[in-house]
Amino acid sequence: MGKKKFIKEYLEPIVIAVLIALFIRTFIVQAFKIPSSSMEPTLQVGDHILVNKFIYGIKIPFTGMKLFQFKKPKRGDIIVFIYPRDRSKDFIKRVIGTEGEKVEIIRNKIYINDKLINDPWGQYNEKSDGVRYLQPMEKFGPIIVPKESLFVLGDNRDNSQDSRFWGFVNIHAIRGKAFFIYFSWNRYAQSLLDKIRWVRLGRLID
Repeated sequence: MGKKKFIKEYLEPIVIAVLIALFIRTFIVQAFKIPSSSMEPTLQVGDHILVNKFIYGIKIPFTGMKLFQFKKPKRGDIIVFIYPRDRSKDFIKRVIGTEGEKVEIIRNKIYINDKLINDPWGQYNEKSDGVRYLQPMEKFGPIIVPKESLFVLGDNRDNSQDSRFWGFVNIHAIRGKAFFIYFSWNRYAQSLLDKIRWVRLGRLID
């Protein structure tokens, strides 16, 4: 087999496949694994999820530019973003407050612009040690969400390091919106069949 034929038949398809995969991962969709319980019960440790990377706009690498922004992050969206205190880490939380909104938490109730909002996502365990640890958070704010920023919380409010502790998320740090669970693995289960959480496979995230 000649060198040119080898390149055309073997190397060229591999290079094209790699480029397509990189394009999809960079601009379209990316897979993430849930490492902690901060989003329980919505997302469990071991869930493997897909994140829509273009819904908030396609980022042009090494610039601050975005193209084709279909929507802005809104309250209730679950987003993956670069952790503000360590840019080598990605966090996942739920958007609660958006730019310019006044956020206040009183006895686990969330007020936006002085109005109590419906919060079906927040989970609390009044008997947990975490609640005693988070007692000061029963009264949080009021604060105003800065420009181009978001206030985010984990659904597992007793066990989540979020905007209550380290501040806001800049919209330019957002990786994308979580939308789909394609696999879920429970490492603590005894049998192999039980380790796969079958009921969670193919579940849409809301």
